[in-house]
Amino acid sequence: MAKKALGQHFLSDPRILSRIADQIPAQPGDPVLEIGPGKGALTRVLLHRGFRVVAIERDRDLVPVLRSTFPTLELIEGDALTVDWVTALGRPERWFVVGNIPYNITTPLLDLALEARPAPAAIVFLLQREVALRLAAEAGTAEYGALSVGAQAAARIERCFAVGAGSFHPPPKVDSAVVRLTPKPVAERMPDPGAFRRLVVGLFSARRKQLVRALRTAFALSAEQAVALVGAAGLATDQRPETLTVADFQGLYQLVVDGGLGDRLTL
Repeated sequence: MAKKALGQHFLSDPRILSRIADQIPAQPGDPVLEIGPGKGALTRVLLHRGFRVVAIERDRDLVPVLRSTFPTLELIEGDALTVDWVTALGRPERWFVVGNIPYNITTPLLDLALEARPAPAAIVFLLQREVALRLAAEAGTAEYGALSVGAQAAARIERCFAVGAGSFHPPPKVDSAVVRLTPKPVAERMPDPGAFRRLVVGLFSARRKQLVRALRTAFALSAEQAVALVGAAGLATDQRPETLTVADFQGLYQLVVDGGLGDRLTL
């Protein structure tokens, strides 16, 4: 029986499971980390394809079943939010992560996947459709926000396919979607993702305000400082944060740091 406290919704449709595995650009023998194998439906497909599967399962009642069903599975009983993923895999240079992840811990799991070093070659997650739309959203759309900017600054995002609620047991109250994230090389990422995130979140907290006002409100800048930053970034003073592209945010962040205002982005 699924445990509501763990956000469990089990997927067993073989066609969908196969399509999820298709999104992992791995070869037989490659290490694949599975988050929350549950009853092992996806695990079976991954092992059948010859991947070296390391799975992290928090539900202690499912662990004995998984061990007896899949003798070759490298299974870790624990919380994926606290386990060191790269160490669990033996610190390989090339690895992958996949999972039907609980909706209530989607964001921290995404953060862990994107912040891992070395980064996974690909991240394939089945998650809430609304989150999938936000991850891949373009500037100026209703779904575009801080999550979109942060994820797209760190990875290439692909929405693969939708999965209806009826495919799960028990069915969730929302539809789901499979997304693939391909992390960018470290040299192309923001050097301080935490500070960049605070800039983005700060501006989106005032997303309906014009950019100069949003900068002043979020970071206690003077009017002159805000106007100078916006001008140097090649942006219009009456733009709103929701219209800025990921590149715009990155350029603005660099100007803040170069201008000696980086302390405004610290905790």
